[in-house]
Amino acid sequence: MKHYEVLFTAGAEQDMEALYNYVAEYDSPASADALLDKILHVVESLATHPERGTYPKELQSLGIREYHQIIFKPYRVIYRVINRQVVIYLIADGRRDMTSLLSMRLMSPQ
Repeated sequence: MKHYEVLFTAGAEQDMEALYNYVAEYDSPASADALLDKILHVVESLATHPERGTYPKELQSLGIREYHQIIFKPYRVIYRVINRQVVIYLIADGRRDMTSLLSMRLMSPQ
């Protein structure tokens, strides 16, 4: 079984921190811990099955097919497989304006 290294961009790390803080403040720290555990479980699963995600429809409509997504409602994890690495670019609530988020995060210089 192939094993890939999973890496987070600075933006994806900030996304996780912001989600955690939001849930901790508006729900509870226990709920925030549970959400973080779910995110990390989904992301870690990409180490062995990185190609299982679908193409984000917002990017696919532009002909961009190098990014994948894993959805665990309402959240979306956007990532790219580069050689033996899975690079996580975005972790966001899918109810947000994903077109704007994706264009800001993926189309601007890192």
